[in-house]
Amino acid sequence: MTIPEDTAPAARPRRRFPLGVLMTLLGVGLLLGLAWYLVNHQGKEGAGQAGGRRSPPPTTVGIAQVARADLPVIIEALGTVNASAAATVRPQVSGVLKEILFSEGQPVKAGQTLAVIDPRQFEATLMQATGQRQRDEAQLSNARQMLDRFQTLLAQDSIARQEVDTQAALVKQLEGTVAADKAAETTAKLNLGYSRIVAPISGRAGLRNVDLGNVVSPNDTNGITVITQTTPIDVQFALPQDRIPELTARLSGMADGTSLPVTALDQGRQNTLDTGRFLALDNQVDPQTGTVRAKARFDNSRGALYPSQFVNVQLLLRMEPGALVVPVNAVRHGANGDYVYVVDPAQRTAMLRNVKRGLATADKVQILSGLQAGEQVVTEGADRLKDGAKVNLPGERPGAGAPGGQGGNRRNAGSGQRRPTPAGTP
Repeated sequence: MTIPEDTAPAARPRRRFPLGVLMTLLGVGLLLGLAWYLVNHQGKEGAGQAGGRRSPPPTTVGIAQVARADLPVIIEALGTVNASAAATVRPQVSGVLKEILFSEGQPVKAGQTLAVIDPRQFEATLMQATGQRQRDEAQLSNARQMLDRFQTLLAQDSIARQEVDTQAALVKQLEGTVAADKAAETTAKLNLGYSRIVAPISGRAGLRNVDLGNVVSPNDTNGITVITQTTPIDVQFALPQDRIPELTARLSGMADGTSLPVTALDQGRQNTLDTGRFLALDNQVDPQTGTVRAKARFDNSRGALYPSQFVNVQLLLRMEPGALVVPVNAVRHGANGDYVYVVDPAQRTAMLRNVKRGLATADKVQILSGLQAGEQVVTEGADRLKDGAKVNLPGERPGAGAPGGQGGNRRNAGSGQRRPTPAGTP
């Protein structure tokens, strides 16, 4: 039967799911999932910890062997190179500079002519002094002849004694005049010789301070040039006052003609400039620095040392025979003092051991106690080690250490299954 459209029951409206209930259900689901994850993850970690904890991977280190060697006892200091002699070349007479006979920086010898002053005025003065001397010598000769005649007449009682005495006084006066003339002539000769300026010492000439045509005089401050003697040459340095007793005892025990060797190094301590000998020690301590000045002499045959140059000085006091030495970078300092890491080659482990250090050089240090010859100590990679840590020796494949090392995958005890190696583990 057909129901009329106007009499059909009305359609029920659709009910919507509340949004708040949906969010609540979603949150509960997330909490349940998180709880499940945490429970299962902790269970796996507990099982893994029960099976055994993995130790950190071995560290590759550098090693060196403890050895016995003759250790030099050296005093190091900073020194300044000084010329063994230096002279400012100044003229001894005034005049016009006529010639310059040296080159700047040229080696010169003592007595070599370096420059010439116009000599004409000195030649004229010498001629005048010579003429004066010759005239007075002629007068002296005549006065002596007259004195001889007067003495003959006096013997014959033909002349008064007063005339004889007067003539004798005139002879004495002329003798003094001739002596003064000779001195003036000698001075004129010296001045003429001083017109040629010569090198007072052997050495190297510096830069020229005056040019041709200038009037020079003995009062010039800078002079013509400066000559420095560089072969041999000296190095002056300062020594700590607490090393002076040891140094003086060493010097007093040495035979005559022998001296302590001294080495001069460049600023980087890489190249040896020259080797020389200890020369002298000052007689007092500088109260401001607590040091004593000392001097060493070098032949400087190669010219490597230059005046006013800064160098590093090494003074060899003595040799310590048969000292137990290790590289400097093997010794470290901690709260309990100095220590090293000793490597056991069989177990591939590094054991911390306290040591007592002694003398030291630039690359080696003496060990007084704590080590024995033949043992191996860590020189590189010690900052990543702890007492008893596993190590790899140089040249070995990482992880290929002693038994029980961390190389490759390991089987779980009693499971018969391989446990995957965690990411980042060697």
